[in-house]
Amino acid sequence: MARQDPGEPYFRISVEEAKAMVDGGNAVVIDVRRPDEWVTGRVQGATHIPVDDVAARIDELPAEGDLLFICAAGVRSGLACEMAAAMEIDSSRLYNIEEGTATWIEKGLPYEVG
Repeated sequence: MARQDPGEPYFRISVEEAKAMVDGGNAVVIDVRRPDEWVTGRVQGATHIPVDDVAARIDELPAEGDLLFICAAGVRSGLACEMAAAMEIDSSRLYNIEEGTATWIEKGLPYEVG
């Protein structure tokens, strides 16, 4: 179940919760890892915006629906959520997939490489 720690402008979710949200059709996954990490495997259909580029590319995020940020272990994706909130994106739309891309792939959820 999504949870929000005190002071955080986003919700923390598992890979299974993220998959269910994507399947619901009102969520998009944003992968904030480096390009060399991105090519090794990513959530199927994810958008790639490296964490260092989030502020500059904030207008590329969908104006509607939930934004599910993912990285390798939940640290950079949490930072990306913080940046999105600072750029006035509604906090109720921001989610950090805590377990990261490797867990997504290990659990056999849809992914792509290259």
